[in-house]
Amino acid sequence: MNTIQNNDIIPIRDIQKKCLNILKIFDRFCQKNKLLYYVCGGCCIGAVRHQGFIPWDDDIDVMMPREDFEKLKILWPQQITDGRYVFNDNTEEVYQRSMWASISDETTTFIKERQKDLDVSHGIKLEIIPLDGCPNKRIERYVQIFWALIRQIYINQESPISKGKAMRWAGNLLLCFHRTWRSRHRAACRAEKRMTKFSFDSADRVTELTTRFKYMVNEYPKEAFESAVWVEFEDTTIPIPIGYDTYLSMAFGDYMKLPSEEERVPKHESVFIDIHNSYKQYKGIYYCNK
Repeated sequence: MNTIQNNDIIPIRDIQKKCLNILKIFDRFCQKNKLLYYVCGGCCIGAVRHQGFIPWDDDIDVMMPREDFEKLKILWPQQITDGRYVFNDNTEEVYQRSMWASISDETTTFIKERQKDLDVSHGIKLEIIPLDGCPNKRIERYVQIFWALIRQIYINQESPISKGKAMRWAGNLLLCFHRTWRSRHRAACRAEKRMTKFSFDSADRVTELTTRFKYMVNEYPKEAFESAVWVEFEDTTIPIPIGYDTYLSMAFGDYMKLPSEEERVPKHESVFIDIHNSYKQYKGIYYCNK
């Protein structure tokens, strides 16, 4: 058995290859079903700046217009039934401590510190961020962000710790109103319904509401995400937003500038990684072990 517990020991290229393989499976599925998506975040920067992964990056994230994302949620479980590549999301029965849906490779293990107490999928994942339209009126935009924050509190089952004491107090109060995960999930779904009522197709600006506050307040020009442009990435080509420079500049600033040496590290704190064996054999050992 080939198991590795330390990101300093496991070659990060091996993790990246697993991530890229999931992306290729995901891409074939989206092309078959005519679903629009774009690689985003660090992987998008890597495509533009390195024509491949950022050397220290350990995952791939994608964005999809909300309508395409909702189709994905239905179609993936119907069409991908081999049990290896699985669609994961929060449900009334499953609490992931994650705001994003994902596609996981169930034959691998990547147990994150934040999820080590949860009996969920711990395979290497491709994470998916839906894009929603922004309302034109400022007050409606503030209300939209408000509902996104409500969803975040209930989906994570924790109050924000970086927005001051008042926000932390308000978050704890909201959690007191709904004490079980099932109740909190239902409250999160109600909040999501309110925050997503502005159509991606008819909006002038779009936003990412299922992520951290620093990104959910961004309002990207709709034309930046009207379509995808295909660029070289490792041994293949991948789609990034046609207005990638606008998107990356708004989200990350001077994205062509390399970060300091100290910042050139994987962003996910892992408990245990095994790229050759399923996480399921490690239950009670490296996760759910209390």
